[in-house]
Amino acid sequence: MGSMFDEKDFLACCGSTKFAKEMVAAGPFSTHQDAIHAARDIWFNKVDVNGWLEAFAAHPQIGQSPSPDHKSPTFAQWSKGEQSTALATATDSTLQELFEGNARYREKFGFFFLICASGRSTPEILSELKIRYQNRPIIEFEIAAQEQTKITELRLSKLFSDRTDTAPTIKPLSTTNIATKAEEDRVNIIGAHLTAATGAKPAHIPKRTRPPITTHVLDTSRGCPANGIEVRLEMWKDNQARPQFGKDNFGGWIILGSSATDKDGRSGQLMNMVEALVPGVYRISFNTGRYNPDGFFPYVSIVFEIRESQKWDHFHVPLLLSPFSLSTYRGS
Repeated sequence: MGSMFDEKDFLACCGSTKFAKEMVAAGPFSTHQDAIHAARDIWFNKVDVNGWLEAFAAHPQIGQSPSPDHKSPTFAQWSKGEQSTALATATDSTLQELFEGNARYREKFGFFFLICASGRSTPEILSELKIRYQNRPIIEFEIAAQEQTKITELRLSKLFSDRTDTAPTIKPLSTTNIATKAEEDRVNIIGAHLTAATGAKPAHIPKRTRPPITTHVLDTSRGCPANGIEVRLEMWKDNQARPQFGKDNFGGWIILGSSATDKDGRSGQLMNMVEALVPGVYRISFNTGRYNPDGFFPYVSIVFEIRESQKWDHFHVPLLLSPFSLSTYRGS
């Protein structure tokens, strides 16, 4: 039996063509919750950077009406409805401030400010825009992807609500436990993504879709991902001591794996695909000197500790690299 939704339906939920095609292939879905779980998995694991940018570009600028020529009339209609609170609370001055803020934001990040605007006032949105404008590009790019997830889930609920009375009987998903798999992805894949609705860990820990420690390197001096940087992951194995600042810390580090970043700036597999991380101190190192012999950093090492309570989490350690500065943050 074919799905009761086609690509146009899913394009109304998310403007990525790849997302829409993958949703059709993953269907049919027995409930809208199954569709939401599949959507999370597809968005974070199958849609690439170009697909994310395509989805971002489909949205009208906050404070403006959608284009009448939008490729999905339903998308445009829903966008207008989601901005209704913002438009109702706007004044000429706040709309002008939004316009100017969006222009600055786009100049810095390359796309318009994206936020799930449903039920949010113009002052709220302006405040969020000003806060997020201070972010580094790689951080803001991932936050925008989170906001797209919220919008997609909201619209999938609308989509299924519209078809409830006429929906055919559909077999539940059976070949893959997408709901369980995507719930793990939702919490763990990209730093600080949406937390699970209940805030509790599932009784059964699902299988991971990628190693629990990953990294991503962006070359801010060139404005692109850093391809070909050697990356090494190690763990401190000396049970009698722990590495400390200002002391010799030789002999206790055991290498878990090494790789090199790809054209997207992402490392390959740095460790085995384990369910539970061993609590302890880890070190991830980047051979930045070989990547840029004229740069300031011959290499970069980041040391972090994973606690017992965090062993089920995912740790994403991006590196923002420029000739004379660097920045990192950890997502779990």
